[in-house]
Amino acid sequence: MRLTHLLPLALLTTASTSALQQLPLLHHAPSTSHPVSPALFAELEELARIVDITYCVGLTSPGILKPFRCLSRCPDFPRFALVTTWNTGPLLSDSCGYIALDHGKERVVVAFRGTYSIANTVVDLSTVPQEYVPYPGSGGSGGDEQEPKCDGCRVHMGFQTSWLITRRLILSDLERELQLWPHYKLTLVGHSLGGAVAALAGLDLLARGYDPTVTTFGEPRVGNKGLVKYIDQRFRLLQNHTHHPDAEAGHDDDTRLRYRRVTHINDPVPLLPLTEWGFATHAGEIFIHKPSLSPDNQDLSHCVGDNDPRCIAGQDSTMAATHDDDKTQLGTNNNNNNNPRDLLASVAEEVQDVLHEPWGVPARYKLWQLFFAHRDYFWRLGLCVPGGDPLGGGGEYGDDGHGNGDGGG
Repeated sequence: MRLTHLLPLALLTTASTSALQQLPLLHHAPSTSHPVSPALFAELEELARIVDITYCVGLTSPGILKPFRCLSRCPDFPRFALVTTWNTGPLLSDSCGYIALDHGKERVVVAFRGTYSIANTVVDLSTVPQEYVPYPGSGGSGGDEQEPKCDGCRVHMGFQTSWLITRRLILSDLERELQLWPHYKLTLVGHSLGGAVAALAGLDLLARGYDPTVTTFGEPRVGNKGLVKYIDQRFRLLQNHTHHPDAEAGHDDDTRLRYRRVTHINDPVPLLPLTEWGFATHAGEIFIHKPSLSPDNQDLSHCVGDNDPRCIAGQDSTMAATHDDDKTQLGTNNNNNNNPRDLLASVAEEVQDVLHEPWGVPARYKLWQLFFAHRDYFWRLGLCVPGGDPLGGGGEYGDDGHGNGDGGG
């Protein structure tokens, strides 16, 4: 843990604790009004395995080898062909992941790895947002000179730097493959901090004239309300926002959603950085309201707007006023027996443990539970071993245990 992070984390502790002492623990019902379709459920489960493979790209792993071989879930995807991997280091402004061609489903996949440590994540996300400049698409294919500006937008500096570093490394390879396979879809997927980088990559590639589909798991807050509005507009996340955008056209049409921000009950990372720092959450959320592995189709729901109190925002007591407004608008109430813990209070209780442990490892069990919640997206993500984490659930997905019974391609 870097010593320069101790002061921001101490400030985080003071700010969050004082706010949490003044606000009640929130109650909200499971977000079951708009369940995801079986087709989208299967797609998200597969993408969770695809992003899990990114954890094989690192300093302690042999990595991913061509054609598409690794210690983890690569055999699930026999039609994948590795294009390149990248790993710029372990810090917040660094990035890690891979590009692959999926010749089975005809897509170019860009996968961004997340963090190994929720303790370091709490530290790294306690920074003040910096200026955000929208990407003009210059130097790319089909850039739109009429790209809307992002007035008043601010972005987390570390996420921005991470994408800019990554872009220099991968853009030429990515654009070459998109030119070679023009009918292939562009799919971006990221877990944890990689989800934030995927969000900024999606904006950049939109500006360059591409049409990416972005899926993130446990994505933190990327910027302020101005940036949230910009993301909502660019990906059309608030169209027909009383339910998921394509519901009128048919239940299975939710697979066409351009941005899927998947969150999990008890995962604190989507609530960081704090609202006190000016950060906000964009729409497109799909909420897993089952705490343990493995979720079924009925355990995933589409959420409404930027801060649906029936989803992960319902576990952030610092947004109580927003929740009250949303509840009035949505016609919901919180007079039920569900009482999800206030995640930021849970983290604040153990921050001192993290500060005083030499390796940033929490001494008590509660923060470990939150760490598992951040890793548990269909499977327990983040361990590069054959078949993934052996305690990672997901065994009932499909005939072969991998979601669709066809090897992912």
